[in-house]
Amino acid sequence: MLAKANRITSADDYRVIVRRGAKVAGAHTVSYVRSRESGADARFGFIVSKKVGNAVRRNLVRRRLKAVCHDALVGGVRGVDVVVRALPGAADAEFGTLRIEVLDALARRARPSASDHAPLIDSRVG
Repeated sequence: MLAKANRITSADDYRVIVRRGAKVAGAHTVSYVRSRESGADARFGFIVSKKVGNAVRRNLVRRRLKAVCHDALVGGVRGVDVVVRALPGAADAEFGTLRIEVLDALARRARPSASDHAPLIDSRVG
């Protein structure tokens, strides 16, 4: 489970990240990545609609996405807000496929602005 500091809980935050974040589309997910102030904890949010499947399927997909994001945090991801939208095909996707898509979105995030010189992954960790 992600710690409270690593979760996006506000509808306004979701809206800002989806509208202004860099969009990275995959076969099973669409990720929106937005830079934060350097050194800030990474935060993650998930959108899994009823098009993905019934409640059991949606929760399975959400748990898999949370596990991927937890692994990214352990790997040292910092200074970003990420919203991952699961597409209908995510219900049939394997964990490894979802992992690759989300980590690829983090790697291909928007180029940092001049005021954001912090690396995406802290090289001191791992």
